[in-house]
Amino acid sequence: QVQLVESGGGLVQAGYSLRLSCAASGRTLRNYAVGWFRQAQGKERESVAAISWKGDSTYYADSVKGRFFISGDNAKNTVFLQMNSLKPEDTAVYYCAGRVLGSAEPAETAYTYWGLGTQVTVSP
Repeated sequence: QVQLVESGGGLVQAGYSLRLSCAASGRTLRNYAVGWFRQAQGKERESVAAISWKGDSTYYADSVKGRFFISGDNAKNTVFLQMNSLKPEDTAVYYCAGRVLGSAEPAETAYTYWGLGTQVTVSP
């Protein structure tokens, strides 16, 4: 069983960047597809980005295309979400999730393992 821990959240002004990390322990992330999700206060959780277990395909929500980039570092057993040109509407708790040998799937029901989340707040 893999444990996932998110980090890198914080408070930034609009237009700035943050890089979120999803660090794994217990198993190597090499065999897992990873997705990033977010939940804003009072809203449902939504998919942001995902990467397949081979790292050869990715998914991005339309709202973040061209601004967010997902990548993996097998040596660090970590998946990153680089978030550029942040907007106030990106404010949310961000979660990473893993599924064994999966594709870059945006549906949260496809994921088995979840982290506890990291807060991202973007001020105007």
